[in-house]
Amino acid sequence: MRTLFLGDVMGRAGRAAITDHLPRLRTDWKLDFVVVNGENASNGAGLSADHARTLLAAGADCLTLGDHAFDQKDMMGFIDSEPRILRPLNFAKQAPGRGHRLFTDARGRKVLVCQVLGQVFMKRAFDDPFSAVDAVLRAHPLGGQAQMILVDMHCEATSEKMGMGHFCDGRASLVVGTHTHVPTADAQILPGGTAFQSDAGMCGDYNSVIGMDKAEPMRRFVTGMGKGRFQPALGEATLSGVLVETDDRTGKAQSIRMIRHGGRLEPAAP
Repeated sequence: MRTLFLGDVMGRAGRAAITDHLPRLRTDWKLDFVVVNGENASNGAGLSADHARTLLAAGADCLTLGDHAFDQKDMMGFIDSEPRILRPLNFAKQAPGRGHRLFTDARGRKVLVCQVLGQVFMKRAFDDPFSAVDAVLRAHPLGGQAQMILVDMHCEATSEKMGMGHFCDGRASLVVGTHTHVPTADAQILPGGTAFQSDAGMCGDYNSVIGMDKAEPMRRFVTGMGKGRFQPALGEATLSGVLVETDDRTGKAQSIRMIRHGGRLEPAAP
């Protein structure tokens, strides 16, 4: 199975990159399943129902969110009607939606996707991500109920992301980090057969400060004072993520490749 994961979609530029490129890439790269983190797709803060529909129509099979899951208020009602959107497992217990789901690809193979929020350096105190993921993986053994298992670890600290990778090694097909918007150069297959990358990067304009127009972040860094709100950068976006091939019998990774397509970053393709 060939699964593409794309990192945080950042504003209008990120959405445009998805709609412009993903339909063709699904065919050119012979993709079986596509997961997209859409948590910053609506003006850099959350995901609206309309923008979710746009990303799904462009070819995403599943959208994951993050700590900004419900910044767009209509998502509170929409997420229960759209099972292809997942919020973090360890979000508030009263939150709508769910944090994991078993999907079926076009050939009938089962794909489990789950997302969890880290705790280190995050602004809010979330429940323990490790016990949350452990419960899901115990209920869905790799190569049994699921031919492919993907864990989106949404957090600040690379160390916590690495910890989750090793925690899931041999029990998930791919553990990939999101949230920090910068692709890391550590794509690898761990000893137990789990593909891992600390951060997939963003789908956004890299002539920016993590996807935001440079002016306001630079002003705050230099002067310590803000003058306006952050606004997403609007230049051509780079699609950033990973493509993983997995064995249908065991669910373990056979290869992982970093993906960078379009925009300013050096291209990297299968």
